[in-house]
Amino acid sequence: MNKILSKAFIFMFLGLLITFITGYVVSINENMIEAVYGGLYWVFIILELVLVIFFASRVYKMKPTSAKLCFLLYSFVSGLTFSSIFIFFKLSSIISVFLITALVFGVFGLLGYFTKLDLSKLGTFCLMALFATLICSIVNIFLNNSTFELILSIVVILIFLGYTAYDIKNLKTLAENGVDNEALAINSAFELYLDFINIFIHLLSILGNSKD
Repeated sequence: MNKILSKAFIFMFLGLLITFITGYVVSINENMIEAVYGGLYWVFIILELVLVIFFASRVYKMKPTSAKLCFLLYSFVSGLTFSSIFIFFKLSSIISVFLITALVFGVFGLLGYFTKLDLSKLGTFCLMALFATLICSIVNIFLNNSTFELILSIVVILIFLGYTAYDIKNLKTLAENGVDNEALAINSAFELYLDFINIFIHLLSILGNSKD
């Protein structure tokens, strides 16, 4: 069980490392910034979405090497769009929020691992709440209400903290039932990666200090 958890966290950390390094490198290179934001930005956004759908539907059918490459490719493409945070926020602020994210992520991960409660329904609840916040976010594009945006960010953080506990609990349950393969480790890494990134982005929107 510890073996598959270790694999999942190693892959997740590798994905985060690629995303953050890619984002930072792009942010300090004017030519790269022009290339990413000079018309290709929405191409990368669409590519991210395509990769998410493809990965989620094919991860257990792909060879382990292909699944790893797909996950790392997604991490890289995310890094291209992720570069915007390094452009708009101070690096010290990004590092501080990253550490805060790692702390709360770890706490809820431990809760998910050690809890005796049945969290099977939590995933469904989080999914419904996520769809609701997505609809509210679209509505707020027209309302442009900063207070509403703050509330939505807090709700999204709570949703993905719930997902963190749920995903780790689910991985532990599968491992205890004898499911132990590379595909499960990579898929779990991908889910935890998305949990971490979403918590980080919304915490940064609340706590981050923008550049002058």
